[in-house]
Amino acid sequence: MSEAIRFILNAEEVTLGDFGPTETLLDYLRLKRRLTGTKEGCAEGDCGACTVLVGRLTEHGLRYESVNACIRFLGSLHGTHVVTVEHLAGRDGALHPVQQAMLDCHGSQCGFCTPGFVMSLYGLWLSNDAPTRAEIESALQGNLCRCTGYEPIVKAAEQVAANRPSSLFDPLERDRIQIMAKLWSIQSENGTIVVTKEGARSIIPASVAAFAEVLAEEPRATIVAGATDVGLWVTKQMRQLDPVIFINHLTELQSVEVDENGITIGAGVSYSQALDKIADEIPAFGRLIDRIGGQQVRNMGTIGGNIANGSPIGDTPPPLIALGAELTLRTHSGRRTIPLEDFFLSYGKQDRLAGEFVEKVFVPRPRDNSHFAVYKISKRRDEDISALCGAFDLRLDDEGKVASIRIAFGGMAGTPKRASRVEQALLGQAWSWGVISAVRDAFDQDYQPLSDWRASAEYRSLTAKNLLTRFFLETAGQSHELRRFELEEA
Repeated sequence: MSEAIRFILNAEEVTLGDFGPTETLLDYLRLKRRLTGTKEGCAEGDCGACTVLVGRLTEHGLRYESVNACIRFLGSLHGTHVVTVEHLAGRDGALHPVQQAMLDCHGSQCGFCTPGFVMSLYGLWLSNDAPTRAEIESALQGNLCRCTGYEPIVKAAEQVAANRPSSLFDPLERDRIQIMAKLWSIQSENGTIVVTKEGARSIIPASVAAFAEVLAEEPRATIVAGATDVGLWVTKQMRQLDPVIFINHLTELQSVEVDENGITIGAGVSYSQALDKIADEIPAFGRLIDRIGGQQVRNMGTIGGNIANGSPIGDTPPPLIALGAELTLRTHSGRRTIPLEDFFLSYGKQDRLAGEFVEKVFVPRPRDNSHFAVYKISKRRDEDISALCGAFDLRLDDEGKVASIRIAFGGMAGTPKRASRVEQALLGQAWSWGVISAVRDAFDQDYQPLSDWRASAEYRSLTAKNLLTRFFLETAGQSHELRRFELEEA
């Protein structure tokens, strides 16, 4: 058993054994290493000023992803390569093409957010030789700027893509083989790592089996995969967590398997990892994932964590419940599988036994004759938490009557919850405007939403009814998903 983690920081190998379970990468970079190009803005993963790249070995090679250093804990860095803005310039001090493009296009004004934008664009530069404007905007969803209006930054991304020089000068491309060798060496040292500081422990299990054993011994431990929610417990609520079990390195939990029956998603699969396959199999679900947080959040956050967290406004449970997903829970002594909707018992309470963790979720493939849609309602389109999220899965019989329907909402109750009264009122009825108009009020029997700063109870109730109307219009002759102006006309 080791008492220190190992990772690479820019060009330096680091062995670190003196940190607490809630110490963040941002504080380590700024306070311990004096790498102050990485800024603290919001301290909650929203603004992107703290963006760095973290490289990790995958089955496809070395992959770099933009992440929020403000909510990334040090215990999650074992076997990774952390890259900050200070590492981009050439050995002779020449600016990296991404940095030069930002300068040429006047993409920086006050400059506070600039390093974060540079790192997000650098991550895009590494992964995409010819990004479209939509892909550029997606890469920048998690970066906020109050000065430029974003257009100069987008132009900088377009310039560096159009005039892409040889990559031999780039530090990550030039040293890729050596970096991979170092990371393989670190990861080949098997064994659970336990780092203790002032009695508080960070535990990095060697395998999923070791994770199950540790959790059996420490059933009250906090499990951290992406930390996109747990990070805020620390940075906003100042909570002290001990012990913390970090599982983001467990590749056994990171598979996405597709067969004729559906999709099996490991609990450690990030939104970014799952996006392509889910979008291919269930396009409406893929469009929802593309709106979860910004790119940094999608690179860190996991579908299993979104489920296990049990939040009533988590984005993935409503579509998963509507699709009839099943959840596999595991302990050191075995597994059990339950319908996902049965996992959520009440606000803050899930059907999870002591020492049990979410291992995977199975999503049935939508039937060829079914209609599926999911709608996220939020104050802004990108990088925002849902006020409510509704999902619908409908199958009609040969006479145009409702053969089956599943409707699930988040943000309408203390848990993600099906609209069972609405479903019952629709079952066997003609899929018609008259029936839809008549059953809208059944939502009031299913949900009694609360008012908060995201939306009032009245707004949520009316919006849920209107989303049923929208779903009807989209399945009753519309050729594509309705946009806002079309809904207003309807």
